[in-house]
Amino acid sequence: MQRNSKSAEARAKRGPIVLVGMMGVGKSTVGRRLAARLGVGFVDADEEIEKAAGMTITEMFERYGEAYFRDGERRVIARLMDGEPKVIATGGGAFMQEETRTLILDHALAIWLNADIDTLVDRVSRREGRPLLNGKDPRVVLTELAAVRNPVYALCPIHVRSAAAPHDVAVDSIMEQLSQWP
Repeated sequence: MQRNSKSAEARAKRGPIVLVGMMGVGKSTVGRRLAARLGVGFVDADEEIEKAAGMTITEMFERYGEAYFRDGERRVIARLMDGEPKVIATGGGAFMQEETRTLILDHALAIWLNADIDTLVDRVSRREGRPLLNGKDPRVVLTELAAVRNPVYALCPIHVRSAAAPHDVAVDSIMEQLSQWP
């Protein structure tokens, strides 16, 4: 494991690693743990967007709509693609925007965290503030989103399952794949 850890750390030092996937898959939690394990910084793109806008994502959606939010999201992610080693967790819809996806694929190593619908429903039920779920059945919304998004997320060069298990299992899987990445 020591050798794999060292080669994963060497890969991480070459530039940003970006986690993409559905809401509730664990991008922020896995990202923080992965960054700690790799010895690099962690950035939650949603938190950076809120700081830049001076309001929450929910407020942005309510006041200005999704298109406004996505434009701000793209600008913040472009700023984060500075070549510096770090782990970045993106919002679930970021990778769906062509310009944002291109930025990520051209300037970082993208990792798709995937989970089954039951796991996602369980996880999203633990946290408020998800505009796409407001007043809707999470299972229906997540199933519909997965049908559209998963083929796009699959464009990421690395795919990792995030199961109903401790997030460190996903981190271990990422570390293993990073250790084998050219």
